[in-house]
Amino acid sequence: MAPPRGQEDWRVVARGWESKAIASQQESAAEARHTGPPAGVPADAPGAKAGDAGRRATHATLMLARTRAMADLQSACAPAHRAMLEQAIAELDQRLAALKT
Repeated sequence: MAPPRGQEDWRVVARGWESKAIASQQESAAEARHTGPPAGVPADAPGAKAGDAGRRATHATLMLARTRAMADLQSACAPAHRAMLEQAIAELDQRLAALKT
């Protein structure tokens, strides 16, 4: 049975930027889960897993926030909104760089 007129398109969704952003976030999260300890730290070192788990979680959270800000930037029209998003992305990049050191 066909849906009522005007409701035909609720099942068909094009793969737009939102689904691409979600796919990117999922890939980032999966990559963060599969990374091992940092270079020079043995996998069996005391505290290596606990500290690294928190660091990977923070990295994944920052990457998700950055991906969302980039997606929002692509659709932002107002100059003030674009500037705010660009500033947020720059700050997230700084936090990611600091996390690597």
